[in-house]
Amino acid sequence: MRTLLNVIWLLLCGLWMAIGYLVAGVICCILIITIPFGIASFRIAAYALWPFGRTTVPRRDAGAGSLIGNIIWIIFAGLWLAIGHITTGIAMCITIIGIPLGIASFKMVPISLMPLGVDIVPVDAVRQAY
Repeated sequence: MRTLLNVIWLLLCGLWMAIGYLVAGVICCILIITIPFGIASFRIAAYALWPFGRTTVPRRDAGAGSLIGNIIWIIFAGLWLAIGHITTGIAMCITIIGIPLGIASFKMVPISLMPLGVDIVPVDAVRQAY
């Protein structure tokens, strides 16, 4: 079921979202001081491409740098990205078939709002850890 949902997601919105995050990552990497944001954008792009079967977990070694970076990210990009994911999720949830895709869009809100200090892992790895 995950594979089917991922393929539908990829065709309807995942590819475009991933391209957007990749472009943002390239721009951030060109501006040298924003390389951590570029790396985070690349991670989110991979997550946006194939979200079903993966989740986010906080990193234990994230410190004050991640907090400061997330505050800067929220101000310049995170708030707008989160609003976009919420709007897209609501639009997808209008139809019964789109509800799982809308939930996936809502699942991307936390990482688009605060991407630093978070890892993207398979759901099975989280289940085995707990």
